[in-house]
Amino acid sequence: MKYMLIMRVTEAAVAAAEDVPFEEIINKMGRYNEELVTAGVLLAGDGLSDAAEGFVVDFSADDPIVTDGPYGEIHELFNGFWMIQVASKEEAVHWARRCPLGPGTKLEVRRVTDESDFEEFADNEYIQKQAGWREELGQ
Repeated sequence: MKYMLIMRVTEAAVAAAEDVPFEEIINKMGRYNEELVTAGVLLAGDGLSDAAEGFVVDFSADDPIVTDGPYGEIHELFNGFWMIQVASKEEAVHWARRCPLGPGTKLEVRRVTDESDFEEFADNEYIQKQAGWREELGQ
């Protein structure tokens, strides 16, 4: 099963992180990532740049509108993610609990859908193509 661990922070967590030497944060995250790699569960993971560098595509009109915002509240923004492959939800919880994040930071953990979630649509052209694309990508 694949799970995505989505990191979310509050303003308090951002302020607290500013008091910690950045190299210390890099070392803690590096050790965690190394543990994920050594355990063979890490598929992908990255941090995200500041939301001010991003944009929003709003699909509420016929022609999608691209803007610099508005974004949700800071606690609704996510700053990074890990994609892991584990045997069970309990194992995903295990890895999420080990993440070296501080107070005010949360991980939202979501299972990534796979072919089994779309079994009743197995004859759909795009469900079949997706299976082929995953195979081409080595997933």
